[in-house]
Amino acid sequence: MKKLHGIHHVTAITGDAQKNVDFYAGLLGMRLVKKTVNFDDPNSYHLYFGDESGSPGTLLTFFAWPGAAKGRIGGSEPVAVALQVPKGALAWWEARLQAKQHKERISLFDPDGMHVELVAGGEESDSASIQRIHAVTLNLADPGKSASLFTSELKFVQLAQTRYQVGEGPDAGYVDVRQSEDARGIVGAGTIHHIAFRTDDDATQEQWRQHVASLGLHVSPVMDRKYFHSIYFREPSGVLFEIATDPPGMTVDEAASQLGEGLMLPPQYEPSRKQLEATLPPLRMPALEAQV
Repeated sequence: MKKLHGIHHVTAITGDAQKNVDFYAGLLGMRLVKKTVNFDDPNSYHLYFGDESGSPGTLLTFFAWPGAAKGRIGGSEPVAVALQVPKGALAWWEARLQAKQHKERISLFDPDGMHVELVAGGEESDSASIQRIHAVTLNLADPGKSASLFTSELKFVQLAQTRYQVGEGPDAGYVDVRQSEDARGIVGAGTIHHIAFRTDDDATQEQWRQHVASLGLHVSPVMDRKYFHSIYFREPSGVLFEIATDPPGMTVDEAASQLGEGLMLPPQYEPSRKQLEATLPPLRMPALEAQV
């Protein structure tokens, strides 16, 4: 069975789609690569930000629940996401964000209060643009029990007591853990919903589905998310994990040059397009505050 290749995407919750777009596309300079709906709740947006082509490993996505109450950070949940920028770019970002650089990272919070970090890595570049998802941080009730699953079954490589590597080479991602005896958090604006890891295709995903099921963990059927196929399960502390396929990708329904411009719907919701377009709030694309 092939190893997972890294982090595919991270999905979080926002209570204000426009402020979310202003922050991630305007301030951080990520590209809005897909404007679609939550497949389980089509009256709300699902927004995807990533690199220019929306590559797996670069995607930060948000369920936009208008007016959602602020979530509560607690135990057994993801609590932060780190985005990689080129080596040497943190000084530029420090000036842009008016944030304090701490060693090799900058820490900030998005409009909903989600913890976001910028981390220097990879090669130096003429551009300071965000390159990919670097790491996620998890609060775990029982790190030891989770560690066994991570290393023995999911084939993560343990680099330190609190850090695991998923995948190899430039696409590798990292899972940082910390023990938390806090009560479970409350889902809401500013919380991270789930973490998705990369697999090659449907065949390797099916191998993973059977493997996870053999461990006695409840794993979902394969779900068609149009841009990838997904299976879901919870690790021992309760964090929701997803294994997602790299294909078909963001260009399955839009040309690369037009990503994020139109409202893209899965086939089951096309008959309701007019109603959904009238229900969903219009989004204004911000101008970049400065060239990234």
